[in-house]
Amino acid sequence: MWSHLVSDVSFDELHTFAATVGCPRRAFERDHYDVPSDRYGDVVRAGAVEIGSKELVRRLTEAGLRRPKGRPAPPMPTPRTP
Repeated sequence: MWSHLVSDVSFDELHTFAATVGCPRRAFERDHYDVPSDRYGDVVRAGAVEIGSKELVRRLTEAGLRRPKGRPAPPMPTPRTP
């Protein structure tokens, strides 16, 4: 089973948080990261908020971040090197 990790603020916030919790870039699809069930608790403990699917879509849509199939995702940011 999978969960979706999204941001209702920006894709930059999403990518930064995903990197912080160890989500690989290959787990990003259009507007979310797929999080396997064995990582769910870790992601919530790190600060992700649990919401239902209807609320997720509502928040993404209101923030202008919803990317349904057929609509391209924004480009991935280049990782920063320290």
